[in-house]
Amino acid sequence: MNLWPGWLVVLAAACGGGTHAAPSPTTPNPTGSGASNATVVRVIDGDTIDADIGGANERIRLIGIDTPETKKPNTPIQCYGPEASEFTKHTLPVGTRILIVRDLEARDDYGRLLGYVYRSSDGLFVNLQLAVEGFARPLTFHPNDTHAAEFVAAARAAEAADLGLWAACSG
Repeated sequence: MNLWPGWLVVLAAACGGGTHAAPSPTTPNPTGSGASNATVVRVIDGDTIDADIGGANERIRLIGIDTPETKKPNTPIQCYGPEASEFTKHTLPVGTRILIVRDLEARDDYGRLLGYVYRSSDGLFVNLQLAVEGFARPLTFHPNDTHAAEFVAAARAAEAADLGLWAACSG
């Protein structure tokens, strides 16, 4: 018996999405569906943002991808890190309404909320877009692997097209 589709609806509902299933990465989130559940407060780096969720400030780690470091303590700024951070700042400026959809594990070891982030205005799947445009590599931590195959495929395509970090960074 496959319980996964039911869990996805439960997780989406827990994130404020009501009974709406998560939007597909290739299909825009319908406007007016009430799926927006947070507002961007600050972009930390390419794969981490702060968001206001019902009046509470939460640090959100975009799951399934990893952008080069720019803020990690005792770690030098990595190749293409500033560009990835700028892309996220441009894609999710302060005040942007977003939908955060969680997977099976809600938080990481640092207490950050783990989520798939969709821009509410047009349904853009931000995690996936970072991989598509060559700003991120796939990074899968089971059991949060719902979109792992999509992230791997997007990163492979970006690498084959010599986009972003794939062109700028050796190794």
